[in-house]
Amino acid sequence: MKDTRMLIACMIAALTTAIAIAVLRRFAEPLGLVDRPNERKHHVGHVPLIGGLAIFAGVLAGAFWYGKFGPFAKVLLGTSAALALLGALDDRHDLSVRVRLLVQTAAILTVIATTGVYIHSLGHIFGYELELGWLGIPFTVVAVIGLLNAFNMMDGIDGLAGSLALVSIAAIMLFVGPAPIQGVLALMTLLAVAAVPYLIVNLGFTGRKIFMGDAGSMVVGYLLAWTLIRLSEQPQMSLSTVDVLWCVALPVLDTLAVMYRRIRQGKSPFKPDRGHIHHILMGLRLGPRSTLIALVALASSIAFLGNVVRALGVGTGLNLVAFCLFAMIYIAVVTRIWSHQQQSSSSLRTQAANDDRIHQNLTIVRNIRPDASQPNG
Repeated sequence: MKDTRMLIACMIAALTTAIAIAVLRRFAEPLGLVDRPNERKHHVGHVPLIGGLAIFAGVLAGAFWYGKFGPFAKVLLGTSAALALLGALDDRHDLSVRVRLLVQTAAILTVIATTGVYIHSLGHIFGYELELGWLGIPFTVVAVIGLLNAFNMMDGIDGLAGSLALVSIAAIMLFVGPAPIQGVLALMTLLAVAAVPYLIVNLGFTGRKIFMGDAGSMVVGYLLAWTLIRLSEQPQMSLSTVDVLWCVALPVLDTLAVMYRRIRQGKSPFKPDRGHIHHILMGLRLGPRSTLIALVALASSIAFLGNVVRALGVGTGLNLVAFCLFAMIYIAVVTRIWSHQQQSSSSLRTQAANDDRIHQNLTIVRNIRPDASQPNG
């Protein structure tokens, strides 16, 4: 009976998302929810930013039908609605970083205050229980904000943020094992199903595409972050804090690599640029679709690697060491490739400028008229 109820909830979620896409697309332009090309965005035309709102509508409809959620999931959905509104306003008005961080922090603190759920411990590391005490509250705020903004940063090519969300959800199910689909796992199932109609439209299989927008990337990262925190705080789920990192490794590593590079250059880590992993792969002459496939394969491989490391029974401490080593290798390789691309691009620009100067000088020489000779006698 429970499986039937969940199945119907999933069908409702997918159908609601599809209907919401059709309805919201018509109102995107009047509401100002459109993405226009600029120096960083190279898409063609004005694209509606309503995918995230449609996905969240699907999740809400499915959750309403399913109904069997505890206080934590209900508070999580309520604060997610606030973030969806924040994301829509950001898509419309381009809000400042300070405003976004304040609202995100308020949503997280609301969950903590009303449910008591936050990161109490980092687990047993080399035989020591790393209890955080009251420091767990600010640590949770930073962790959730970090992940939701990591998904926001990864939303750079068609299908990437949505596909990586599906990979993360699949990784969670893999790490948790054959646990009952209830609570936050039921929310993750609804999120995965609701994302499918969006991905079909976003990837252009039905004609005019749409984008997820900040409303979508914020909510997706927020729901994933709290799901991982909730599961890691439940001993029966056998999901350690390090396992959490493997589940969302690619968005986290890309964010760390970008922030490391920006700080090393003396720039703000929050200043947007075209230095993310998807930009780097396209700089290697991969097309957007090939880049999407490559990154989904990479994210899946990393999650599978994490599961293999855990299956070896090395313990949380060595598991953390393995993740840190992988992170350092990833950041070093990606940073090196990006630096090489920047040097090549700079050399090409310099050569082009020199060619322009040579061409201008030749043009000037050709246009100089010789002095007319004076006639004799």
